Amino acid sequence: MAIFERAATRAQEAGHAYAGDLSPVEAFALFRAVPGARLIDVRTLPEVEFVGMVHDSLHIPWQIYPEMQINPAFADEVLARASSDDVLMFLCRSGARSVAAATFMTARGCSRCYNVLEGFEGGKDAQGRRGFKEGWKVAGLPWVNL
Repeated sequence: MAIFERAATRAQEAGHAYAGDLSPVEAFALFRAVPGARLIDVRTLPEVEFVGMVHDSLHIPWQIYPEMQINPAFADEVLARASSDDVLMFLCRSGARSVAAATFMTARGCSRCYNVLEGFEGGKDAQGRRGFKEGWKVAGLPWVNL
């Protein structure tokens, strides 16, 4: 699939040690088309509750709120709900924690880990607000409020 090739090229060019970097649109296409593909939302529970999430995604926080320490059970929680052979796409708020999660799971033997660029809400705009310039929501992809 051309999506996988583009994603791999992006990750290699950025020096990332996982399978690839996907745009939100590409991630949604794979989520719908690839059997066993998992979209893993790594944001904290308050972020998901306040902002919403992608329907049928798996919520497995990378960090535990409010201390924001790395979730010590992250790998176990991912592998309890997905196979190490599945396409694992990690989504966070802006695309930073998802890089860490994809790198972490790749180092634990999952060879098909992808970061979703821009995250759910994207980076900050000139006024310091998120959700207006890039990301899953700005791309018009489906999501739900909790």
